[in-house]
Order: sequence, then structure tokens, then C-alpha cells
Amino acid sequence: MRDRPPTGQGVVVARPELGGGAATPSFDLPDDATTGIPGRAGRLRIGPSVFDWGSRTYVMGILNVTPDSFSGDGLLAAPGVEGGGGAVGGFGPDPDAVTLAVALGRRMVDEGADLLDVGGESSRPGHALVSQQDEIARVVPVVSALRAALPDTPLSVDTTKVAVAAAALDAGADLVNDVWGVDPGEELLHLAAARGVPIVLMHNRAEARYTNLMAEILADLQRAIERALRAGVAWDSIVIDPGFGFGKTPAHNLVLLRELASLRVLGRPILLGTSRKSTLGKVLDLPPEERLEATLATTALGVAAGIDIVRVHDVRPNLRAARMADAIVRPAWPPAPPAPPPGAPPRAEGDAP
Repeated sequence: MRDRPPTGQGVVVARPELGGGAATPSFDLPDDATTGIPGRAGRLRIGPSVFDWGSRTYVMGILNVTPDSFSGDGLLAAPGVEGGGGAVGGFGPDPDAVTLAVALGRRMVDEGADLLDVGGESSRPGHALVSQQDEIARVVPVVSALRAALPDTPLSVDTTKVAVAAAALDAGADLVNDVWGVDPGEELLHLAAARGVPIVLMHNRAEARYTNLMAEILADLQRAIERALRAGVAWDSIVIDPGFGFGKTPAHNLVLLRELASLRVLGRPILLGTSRKSTLGKVLDLPPEERLEATLATTALGVAAGIDIVRVHDVRPNLRAARMADAIVRPAWPPAPPAPPPGAPPRAEGDAP
């Protein structure tokens, strides 16, 4: 038999003598309960910048310090890097790779990127595992160089390893991007809480096995949010990612895109990463370098569904697609014209700014 609360606890008793709505009983919140209804996500400071969720879509540029990125953009495989982008002493990138990373980061920021995501281990299906030592040696020099070159740009570290995240934060990263954010382990959560930095909790599974895809993605992410809160991560410091392409078949990924808006029920800012991924290639039968238009379509659809950040390789075209979609679906367009300088005559209604 189910436990039942004592009579009157959490219940507004009926007052039939008052008539109207008071004539029948109803439930009320217990004294120690929250409303249980997440409001609009508040502002979040990520390093040097404040992100005002809902005002526009933010763009995260991808910097892969790897030799085996699925999209072919790994900086350790870049032409002109000694040994095909190899490592110094068998571990980290040589100086040319760090120089390339800074140049790419600068270009992305010039094109409008709001933050940069640095990763040292490919997460594509069947990727080669990278040791903690190798990953730190790849990531830390790049994060450190980017921090020096771009002091006003938030930096994210894309990793599942606590030691790598800690070293990257020490080098100047501002955000932890955990591609196994639904894993029951809590080490990265405790690190984010202790350092007071935001964390992205991404959905993932080792196998694409589901009974009810969207219901399970939502349930897994909700449990991850609850674990993060118990570990001491602030509510406003949690960002979620549905994990497009992670532990999901192409058919799953298309359903995920179709149902993206359902993620808003979780009350957290949403990051979407579809850029150049294999589902796009399978739909159009195209290699990674020819998947830009497909990526732009998913960016526009994501904005319409209410996502907050797009994680992309090609910043300028995705920024333009996001701005156009923002102008259609968000209420803040057109932007207010700048205030006239002191002493200038008032602008007549209808005048162009």
C-alpha cells in the first residue's frame, strides 16, 4: 500500500460556506518545498563574459587538439605541423600546433564566436583512447596560449577526465564541457562546484539502446541535474546538451532534432552540437567538409526550438544563420537605435538610425 500523508498536511481544506473555488479542497506546497516550476534561465557569467539566456543564440567555436577528429579539423593532423601534427616528447602538440590553435581561435572570435571549446581527445565512435598525461599535454598549452591571446573570450575544456579539467582550469579555462554528463560519477561535478565554474552536462550512452528515446533523454538529463545540485553546483551554473550523435543512431538523432523543444521543460540553457556530424552526412551522402549547409539547417531549427548555444566548426555562416533565426523567433529584434549624442535634435518617427 502506498504511503499517504496525514490528513490536512499539504492540503487546503474545503470552505463550502465561502462558495466558489474555496468550496473544494486542493493541494498546497509543503513548507519546505520549492514550486517545482523552473523559471526562465537567469544570466550566467562564464569567465570574462555574461550570457543572457533567451536574448539571442550564442556561438561556441570548436578547437580540436587531436589527430583523429571525425571532421578532419584536428590540429595535430594539420598540414605543416611537424610529423603530421605529432607531439613533442610523445605527448603534447608542438609549438606549430599551438600557434595554429591561437590563429584559429582569433579567427573564430573575429567571426563572432562568443566562446571557444578546446578538446584533446576525439569523441567520435570508435575513437582512440588518450591517456590523462597525453590529454593534459595537448590541452593545457593551447588553453594557456588562448587565454593570453584572447583575455576577453570565455574558454571551455571538453573532457571527461578530472585531472585534465583541473589542469585546464588552472591554465585559464572557464567552463567544463562533460560529454559523459549523465554518467553516475560525480568527480567532475565536485570539481566544478569547488572551482565555482559552470558545467555542461551532455547526454550519452555506450549503446544506442532505448525504449522511449526522448523520455529517456529527458530522464537521464534530469537525474544528471539533480546529481550536480547535490554535488554543490549552482542551479544557474548548469547547462545541458542532448548529445546529438552520442549513443544514438541517425534515426534517433533526427527525432532528437524534431523534439528539441521538449528539452526546455528541464529549465536549463541548452547547448546543441550538430556541426559536420555523421547523421548529416548520411542523410545527404556527403563527407564532413561538405556538410555546412546541413549544419546551418540544424542551427536554424535549433534556434526555433529555443536552444541557447550552438557548437560549430564554421563560425561566420552559423552566426549569420542564428542571427536570422533569432530575428524571427525572439522578441528583441529590431535592436533599439543608439541614443543620439547630447544636443542633437530628436529623431523623427520613421527616421532610419
